[in-house]
This record gives sequence, structure tokens and C-alpha cells, in this order.
Amino acid sequence: MMASGPVRLSVRQTMVVTANCDAMNVTYLARLDFLNVSAITCTASFPADQNWKPPPQVYISQPVMASSPLRIGYVPEHFSTPLHFAQQHYGLEATLVPFPSGTGHMITALRGGEIDIGIGLTEGWIAGLGKEGVEGDGGYRLVGTYVDTPLCWAISTGSSRPEIASVSSLRSKRIGVSRIGSGSQIMGFVLADQHGWLGSSDAAPFSDTVILNTFANLRDAVNKGDADYFMWEHFTSKKYYDSGEIRRVGEIYTPWSSWKIVASTALAAEGALDPRVKDLFGKLDKGIVHFNENQEEAVRWISTNLDYSEADAREWLKTVKFTAGVEGVKPEVVNNCVDILRKAGVLAEGKGRQPEQMVVREAS
Repeated sequence: MMASGPVRLSVRQTMVVTANCDAMNVTYLARLDFLNVSAITCTASFPADQNWKPPPQVYISQPVMASSPLRIGYVPEHFSTPLHFAQQHYGLEATLVPFPSGTGHMITALRGGEIDIGIGLTEGWIAGLGKEGVEGDGGYRLVGTYVDTPLCWAISTGSSRPEIASVSSLRSKRIGVSRIGSGSQIMGFVLADQHGWLGSSDAAPFSDTVILNTFANLRDAVNKGDADYFMWEHFTSKKYYDSGEIRRVGEIYTPWSSWKIVASTALAAEGALDPRVKDLFGKLDKGIVHFNENQEEAVRWISTNLDYSEADAREWLKTVKFTAGVEGVKPEVVNNCVDILRKAGVLAEGKGRQPEQMVVREAS
């Protein structure tokens, strides 16, 4: 976040700083030798090898406090089960912060310094860094892979919307999304691209994008007629198909592995990760092994603590594969996602962060 007015800091406090000078952004871990900082000037000594012209505009992230527990943002759905097992059984010291509205909300929280880690959807994280106009260093980096399998997005409409009979009837309709930058918005463009709705002079792919924040609001909107359709994970939606509250129109799978782990740039300086992130990787690996070896416990957890029946939890278990060894992100996954999002019009060639700049690579 940008400092507004003088900010009192301890002498030589370790901070992560993004300096913007002459349209050049540089982020580094620095020992800052000053007592007062403002948005316009600071009395820090910056690296001599950088060709900067003072005064720099300084964006200050949260102080790096090695002793404090991580604040981990997550979506409170069935995919979160290994994370809870890591905390319950393997001593993960962290504050788990639920984000029912999804990845787009976590991006805002990471950039605002409200959380340190986010576990969310691949397309949301990548679009958040790849879009034009992202301030500073973007606020986070991809550091790990949580789920290997793709995500099945179910396409839903209201229970009494006979005019919406199939996916083809969704063209130029109003799409409901949780937030701008969320997977529910981004996958709308992927759907439009797959069906040839983009770049046509006949009709726009959507007549409107309706921001509704929560899954409950999305369901209400398609029944009230405020939106025509929305997309959400299949098993999370299934309970409401079974009850007749909403109706399933179709589905679309992500063309990439579905869940990634990101860390605030305060914890993910280029060439090094905060030790607490490394500890998270180890504990989460154990939570995933526990999940795989204790499926009945997983079913009980999901059906008791989350909004799923035992039958749906068991069916979901047949479809998901969590990553064996969560640390790291394959470059080809990021490149493929960026290519598809560019084709779908979500990202623009040459704008925003490039794929190699989205992932932390530790120095060997």
C-alpha cells in the first residue's frame, strides 16, 4: 500500500519496498535507515547500482515479522480440507481466513496487507498479475501448486428460466460474477472464446456483468432475473440443483490445474522465500497425505463443517487429485494459462507482468 503522510518506523527495520522512478519498478528487501517516510520522499539509501532519480515514490508493505503466524486466505469449500488437516494434525501455526467470495477478494486482501498467503484459483491469480495497470509489484507471487486436477465449473440459471435452455442461449446475456477478477468472471471469457462469441460483430458475449459477491447472491439473482447465469464449482452447486433452487445448463473445465498458492511479496522476495512459507509447504504436504490416507475422516469433515452431503463429498473425492509436494509452480502451466487468457481477451499481449515474472524462483 502507498504510505500516506509520515509513517514512524524503527531504525533499520526490515521492509519490502517498491520504488517507482521514471516508470521503473524495482522491488527488493532492504534495510531502511530512516525514521520517517511519506508518499513523496524518504531518507533511505537505495542501491547504488540502480539508475534512479530522487525523490522516489515509495510503497511500503507489511513489515516482515518472522515470529508472527501466517494469515492464510482460503475458499471455505471442500478443497480446503487438507489445509485444515495440516493445522489440526501437523502443527501448522497460522490464522485461517475464509473468503467465500473467492480469489478476487483474496487478491484485494493480499494487496491491502490483510493476509500473507492465498490458496485460490489459478486463473484468478494469473489474471490479477497479468492485467494492465497493476500498481507497484502486484502484491503477490505464485509459489506453490495445491491441486493437479482441473476444476469443473457448472453453469447455472434460475429454476424457472425456460428461455435459457442450453449454453448456446447464453450469448449476449447477463453474467453474474462474484467479483471482477474472480474465476467466475474470467471463465466467462474462456466460455465465450470456446463458443466463438468473442470478436464477432453480430453480438457481444455479455450484455452486462453483474457483480454479486457471494454464491448465495448469485443464486438469488438468477431466480429474480437480475442476472441470467453464473458459473461456480460443480459440487458446491449440486446441492442447489438437487433442491430445485437453481438449474444446471452446462459445464466447462479449466484447461489447467485448478488451485495455486501465492505469497505476499513481503514473504516472497526474488531468490528467497520466508521460512514460514517453507514450513507451510511441509505441513500442507502432510495434510494432503493425511487426506489421501483418511478418506472417511475427510468425508466427515466436509459433510459436518462445509455445505455438502456425505454422498456428494464421496463423489467429489473420486474427481480430485491434490499435489504431491506443493512447493513450486510449473512454468508451462503459467504460460498455457496466459496464452488462453490472452486468446480469450482477459489479458493483452505485452501488458502487465509476463509469465516468468509471476512466479518466485529461489536462487540455487
